[in-house]
Amino acid sequence: MSEQPVVYQPFATAALTTRIAFLLELARRLHQYGTTAPRLEMAVAGVAQRMGLAADVWSSPTAIIISFSDLAQGEEGVAQSTQVMRLAPGDVNLARLCEADHIADQVISGDLDLREGFHRLRTLSRPESRRAQAAVIASYGLSAAAVVALFLHSSWPDLLTACLIGLVIGTITILAGSRPRLAIASEAVCAMVATTIAIMVSAFVVPLAIKAVVLASLIVLIPGMSLTTAVRELSSQHLVSGVARTGGAVTTLLKLTFGTVAATQLCAAAGIQARDYALPPLPSWVDYPTLLLGAFGFAILFRAARRDWLVVMGAVIVGYLATRWGGQISGAVPAAPFGVFLGGFLLSALANFYARYAKRPGAVIREPGIILLVPGSVGFRSMSFLLDRDTELGLNAGLLLLTLLVSLVAGLMFGELLVSPRRSL
Repeated sequence: MSEQPVVYQPFATAALTTRIAFLLELARRLHQYGTTAPRLEMAVAGVAQRMGLAADVWSSPTAIIISFSDLAQGEEGVAQSTQVMRLAPGDVNLARLCEADHIADQVISGDLDLREGFHRLRTLSRPESRRAQAAVIASYGLSAAAVVALFLHSSWPDLLTACLIGLVIGTITILAGSRPRLAIASEAVCAMVATTIAIMVSAFVVPLAIKAVVLASLIVLIPGMSLTTAVRELSSQHLVSGVARTGGAVTTLLKLTFGTVAATQLCAAAGIQARDYALPPLPSWVDYPTLLLGAFGFAILFRAARRDWLVVMGAVIVGYLATRWGGQISGAVPAAPFGVFLGGFLLSALANFYARYAKRPGAVIREPGIILLVPGSVGFRSMSFLLDRDTELGLNAGLLLLTLLVSLVAGLMFGELLVSPRRSL
């Protein structure tokens, strides 16, 4: 939704309830498709203003509260309606986010009737097809393989095993979407399954680097994006949303860590001894095809529309290469703070440039682009060390997590200063 001067005359004759219904449905969809609190509040307030309404929006990961008043009443007008929506935390769905943004733009420009726009927003809640679900499952496997090759530099058996486990994790995640009882414990179940499979393969088939395989297979579930979003919200003074999202991310990390520890103890009790040692690493040429496959997997994982696949893949590749280059400049590993800052800086600027000239949400570049930059794996390791009662390593990993989060968020903020956003999303 572009930021343009207020033009709400076409909506002067529309019923107040009709305008409010459209805005509520828009807010619901933006929240469902992973929009952060600052951007959601800005987008809904901007659309409301063009419809002749003043909207005070409060968004959190699990609820939205909006008060509406008619601008025709002047500055002394009081809120005529306050709506409260209880919502589940959203997941990024780029295709439907772009569709919701397009519908809002059409309604604002007068190309689409307000009621028709409302019904089109409603249709976005359609369930995913089996083909789309199968593609998402495949993306879990591709993402795990990419992490093994690009960051962990493990062996061929590690890559293939992580890819296999990723497919299993993707299947469990899809099943949890329609099973509320499974959804509550899905992270712990996935961690137990991943660790058990890795130990079984290592014990009876081929030796593996167990921690590397488990970390790669669970990388999609590790809440690095949530932690990054939480820090972004805290830095913009959206304190309630930021603290709530941080709590949710920490809880997810605890579930994943418990699942791995429980599976390790169960296998030890059953007398299954893993052959945990590293085989010869992958050759360096594997990085490039794996990066392409991983970028394609992330395009599917973020539910990008086909027309945006190349854009999303380009964003993932740019983010990884910028981070790696920045790490080399600073003389440290690719996940060095300067490399993460540089990656966030470039992606934020590119996202705003894309939104300004392509007239589409910058989230198409920003969200998938930072997926290989977010330090979720560091948080997972920190929790694992703490549960193993290795306090020193746990605290060191936690400090590194905080440093990387601050570096990434700072890069995103400075990127917005370089290229100012012209759209809310």
